[in-house]
Amino acid sequence: MKTDNNNTYKVPLLPLRDIVIFPHQTTPLIVGRQKSVNAVKEAINNNSFIFTTIQKDPKIEDPRENDIYATGTLSSIEHHIVESDNIKLLVKGVKRGRVRSYNDTGVYVYVEVEAVEDIVKDTLEIEALKRQLISAFSEYAKNTNLIAPEVVAYTTAIDNPSVLANSIAGSIKMKSEEKQNLIEIAELDKYMNKLLERLFGEIEILDIEKRIKAQVKKQTEKAQKEYYLNEQMRAIQKELGEKDEFKTEIKELEDRIKKKKMSEEAHKRCKGELKKLRMMSPMSAEAAVVRSYLEWILSLPWYEHTEEKKDINEAKKVLDRDHYGLEQVKERILEFLAVKALSPDAKGPILCFVGPPGVGKTSLAKSIAEATGRNFVRQSLGGVRDEAEIRGHRRTYVSALPGKVIQSMRKAGSSNPVFLFDEIDKMSTDFRGDPSAALLEVLDPEQNHTFNDHYLDLDYDLSKIMFITTANTVAGIPPALLDRLEIIRLPGYIEIEKLNIARNFLIAKQLKANGVSQDQLAFTSNSIIRIIRDYTREAGVRNVEREIATIVRKVAKHILETGESKKRNTIRSSNLEKYLGVPKYKRSELEEKDLVGVATGLAWTEAGGDILAIESAVLNGRGKLTVTGKLGETMRESASAALSYVRTISADLGLKKEFYRHIDVHIHIPEGAIPKDGPSAGITMATSLVSALTKIPVKRDLAMTGEITLRGRILPIGGLKEKLMAAMRAQIKEVLIPKDNEKDVEEIPDMIRKSLNIMFVEHMNQVIERALRVDSPEQIWKGRIKADVQLPAMSQTSEIPIPPAQPQPNN
Repeated sequence: MKTDNNNTYKVPLLPLRDIVIFPHQTTPLIVGRQKSVNAVKEAINNNSFIFTTIQKDPKIEDPRENDIYATGTLSSIEHHIVESDNIKLLVKGVKRGRVRSYNDTGVYVYVEVEAVEDIVKDTLEIEALKRQLISAFSEYAKNTNLIAPEVVAYTTAIDNPSVLANSIAGSIKMKSEEKQNLIEIAELDKYMNKLLERLFGEIEILDIEKRIKAQVKKQTEKAQKEYYLNEQMRAIQKELGEKDEFKTEIKELEDRIKKKKMSEEAHKRCKGELKKLRMMSPMSAEAAVVRSYLEWILSLPWYEHTEEKKDINEAKKVLDRDHYGLEQVKERILEFLAVKALSPDAKGPILCFVGPPGVGKTSLAKSIAEATGRNFVRQSLGGVRDEAEIRGHRRTYVSALPGKVIQSMRKAGSSNPVFLFDEIDKMSTDFRGDPSAALLEVLDPEQNHTFNDHYLDLDYDLSKIMFITTANTVAGIPPALLDRLEIIRLPGYIEIEKLNIARNFLIAKQLKANGVSQDQLAFTSNSIIRIIRDYTREAGVRNVEREIATIVRKVAKHILETGESKKRNTIRSSNLEKYLGVPKYKRSELEEKDLVGVATGLAWTEAGGDILAIESAVLNGRGKLTVTGKLGETMRESASAALSYVRTISADLGLKKEFYRHIDVHIHIPEGAIPKDGPSAGITMATSLVSALTKIPVKRDLAMTGEITLRGRILPIGGLKEKLMAAMRAQIKEVLIPKDNEKDVEEIPDMIRKSLNIMFVEHMNQVIERALRVDSPEQIWKGRIKADVQLPAMSQTSEIPIPPAQPQPNN
């Protein structure tokens, strides 16, 4: 839009990143930034000029007034194509301009621009400069192949000095800053002089590049010639001496075969292959295959073995040194090693350590290798889906190799290592075969003394190997393979075990790894407990170690920044957030008071245990049961069973005969985003329902777990250790568990048993009497006299600090 002053224009602004548009120069552009797109559309709609200038910093996405150069070009939009996320333009510079005012509407920027005319002083000097420019541009175009001859002819034919200078400026190679300096020069003679100076500089650079290119080409041709001649000489020398070299190689292989202790079958095969090799051309592909085959056979440990240690006490020391807790697991391992020591030829079971990540399955296998004096090899089976990964490929295939078992045996260097198959539950199957089927022969003591690898095609004895496998869950192990394994379960660590592992192992390990001494950094027990409770949720200690490593690294950085190498940094519970940020997990906490319809249940999770507040609400309705909280099918069925049981005892509770016809019942388990399933919340839901219907509150400091039947019997549950640990952490005082789980309490650590008043229950009526807050049972059983049933107590209650909940409950 033109103002009253014919020399001033109000036009939209199009800031460019690296492209300077000169007057009379046509340039294609792609506009993508929203403000720029709006500015282009405004110019198109009003059929006006658009002001183009470059940004001082190309990285700025939304440039302001101070981010652009004031001098640019008033340009016309010759052609445009609107696409989904940009506009393609063909822009032609019309005249130079200088910004007088800058206005940002929020949608686009428009500027008031004063047109800048060329200042011409001496027409004769201008004419001379014009001829010099034409001559220099022609020479520049000749030395570079970037400008088409048609462009050169068109440009040199331009008569107007200003148009000529602008056309040449837009055609030669210059940085955007240099082009901006040019466009800001108003005096035409200075402009042409500056452009001519730049042209001469470019011509000189092109001459140097041309000279360097010629030198490089000459040197390359010389190097190629030398390489070709050297290769010819090498071929001639090889032809003359290859027979002697091949004879020497054959002799070396023959000596190695004679000295190598291996099976008679392998000896016979090696001699036959060596005989074939003698008759082959040394350069043939088949000879390379035979050489590789012989190397594999000769490098395997056929009869080499390490001396096995049989000191059980030493083995116990190693296991205790490397692993805290896990007493039952260590005991079973020591029994296994004792049998091996007394009866070396006994075909014992294959151990399979099953447990969640981070509990020490792989490190246990390493400790067993150290305790027995055997070498250790590990083979991960995660993602393996090809049978050839175990058995190898036949030699008929190009680049065939033995399977992972034989490769690992060569790496072990002995015939009796501890061989760990890690993540055995992560194998899969496809059209290439089933690797678990190939493992059957490897792990079966009745078959593995004649293991036959497809590549070797020889029987290899694996019976002296101590095989150990690991898995996260038994469900992923094929049944036929599971039948050959002895499962040793590694439960998650309880809080006190994690504390001791961190104090005795993890902190020292991370201090050493990060170059920080014990004099420079110390952790209080409360700080470690808070890391375990507020920053990790796991059965093992892997994430605990990561959080400790994070703190040690931050302290190491602080020591270097401040130079305070002698100052002792103490990590306390109060300053933990300075290093690890806000807590990642929220603690499970008890209700502040006894509530009607709210009962506390216990859940098992992969990361330990958790408490669940189960809520019931009774509403006016028509007998509908609603269950919410992302519950699985089993848990929904438990809710239905609980409601059916409550209906059977409704008369005893003093409820009306058909009370359920006029109400709706809603059972909800909070943390609705976390999947929950299992039958062990049955008695908790029944207690919550009885409380809601009788309006009697449930004891806030009492928790329970157990499966309920329609007759009110309470069936045993699993995951007792984790559930009682969750109750202890949440400061629960009394826990109700099924009578049939009494035998499992012996395996619960003393610390947990002494902290809780554990009660064994057989029938739901016992749970109701114990859980509801009443002065006498008659307040509950308004319709009958209660049966006389005694509830055995195991221990007295004591309090401990509040720990957190664990994620993803699975009852």
